[in-house]
Amino acid sequence: MRNFFEFHHAKAQRRKDAKKRKGGDLRYFLLFAFLASWRLGVKKWERIFFLTCVILLVGIVPVGAQQGNDPVSFIGMRLHELISRFGVPQSVFASRGGNHWQDDVVFVYNEGDFYIYRDRVWQVGVKSLLNMKIGDAKAVALLVLGEDARDMGDYLLYPISDNAWPISLRVNFNAGKITAIFIYRTDY
Repeated sequence: MRNFFEFHHAKAQRRKDAKKRKGGDLRYFLLFAFLASWRLGVKKWERIFFLTCVILLVGIVPVGAQQGNDPVSFIGMRLHELISRFGVPQSVFASRGGNHWQDDVVFVYNEGDFYIYRDRVWQVGVKSLLNMKIGDAKAVALLVLGEDARDMGDYLLYPISDNAWPISLRVNFNAGKITAIFIYRTDY
C-alpha cells in the first residue's frame, strides 16, 4: 500500500514541477513574440500595447504560481484544494474525539497534519511556527506569543484575528516542553 501512495505522490510532484515550468515557458514565448514583432516592423503603438501586455503577464505569472505556506491560510481549504495543492498525503488516519461528532480524518504532509471535518480543513498541526518548534521550552512560546497568550497550564491559547472565522493557536506542553502546535477554527 505504501508503494501505491509513494508512486502517486511522486506523480503529483512531477505535475507540480511541470506547471511551474509552463509559467516560465509562457514568459519566454511572450518575450520572443515581442522581439519578433519588432523585427517584422509592427506599428509603434501596437508594440507598446504588446509590451505592456508582456510586462503584465511576466509579472503576474510568477505571483500566481507562488502560494503562501502560512498555516492560517490552510484553514478552511476544501478537500480537493488540499489534494491539488499538496498531492497525495503521506498517510491518512482517523483521529477519535471524546464524542462521535469529534472524529476527524487526518491527512499527513510535510507541511503539517490537516484535520478534516466533512470536506474542509478545520485544524492544522505543525512542527514549527513563529520560531517555536516541538521540543522547545515553554518559555520560548511565552516569549514569542507575548502578553496576548493565555496560559492554561498544559497549553497556551493565542487568538488570531482578521480572518473569515475565529481562529486560535494552541501550543501544548508536557514536562515544560512543546509537544504540539495547532492552528484551528474555534467554532468547531
